[in-house]
Amino acid sequence: MSTAPILHNGLVVAGHGRHVWVETDEGQRVICHPRGKKSQTVVGDRVLWLPSEDEGTIEKVQPRRNLFYRQDEIRTKSFAANLDQILILIAAEPEYSESQLARALIAAEAENIKPVIALNKSDLTAPFAQAWDRLGAYSDMGYTLLPLALKPKSETASLPAHSLDELLQGKTTLVLGPSGSGKSTLINRMVPNAQVLTNAISTALNSGKHTTTSTTLYWADAARTTAIIDSPGFQEFGLHHIEPMRLASLMPDIAAHAGDCKFYNCSHLHEPGCGVISNVESAAGPGGIRARRYKIYSDLFAELSQKRY
Repeated sequence: MSTAPILHNGLVVAGHGRHVWVETDEGQRVICHPRGKKSQTVVGDRVLWLPSEDEGTIEKVQPRRNLFYRQDEIRTKSFAANLDQILILIAAEPEYSESQLARALIAAEAENIKPVIALNKSDLTAPFAQAWDRLGAYSDMGYTLLPLALKPKSETASLPAHSLDELLQGKTTLVLGPSGSGKSTLINRMVPNAQVLTNAISTALNSGKHTTTSTTLYWADAARTTAIIDSPGFQEFGLHHIEPMRLASLMPDIAAHAGDCKFYNCSHLHEPGCGVISNVESAAGPGGIRARRYKIYSDLFAELSQKRY
């Protein structure tokens, strides 16, 4: 009578194609392959895997708390699973895209993941003041805003009372940011040996020269309680997995007035007696909806209404 094979617990910390790097509870890392043709694992997944010689096979993906992803007309891009928060890093220069920021926030809201907005380059006084003012709408909505002045190979300057380290400590955080925002500097500050680890992963997974097309989890502390996940893919952020009529509930400033509409199925675009439309104003006001935010909503609603099935 043969005994059932013993499955091991593991955490997916990196992936390339059909290969993933799984970390054991003891901190050892092993290359694993999915059972079947398609890999369903993402970084942050807890899995059960079966050893086979010097590699392993993923037998089961444990239930996820959440999954942060984007979806356009062609494909779905999964960033990571089981997140505590998402740090969206933008900079005073180059000027950030508010539409891009809004899309990431909506995707986070859809999965009930806390987002933190960090604005880098506070040392650039005038551009930073202008960019910080633009973010006032997000502060009013209750989002955490963090000013940063990240410098390569130096400590972070101009940190507020809730410092970057305090925000990240003991949590699993996905870091997103467009090119030029300082994301690599932030990762290297939190994880000084990040590049060494990245090179090791690339070599282990036979991916050749490392590119920024893969997502990687790093531990920022020896106790492995603070995880930083670095992921590319912020330039294009499709939300085709969001139903148009759900959109308002995922934008706090719109949602605050959506309950005041005359019709229960109001799209907030043209209906009479719409609580949202009546609160749109060009200048910032207490409890009002900024015109540029309403334009993001209406543009997204149109985009999501035209999505292909």
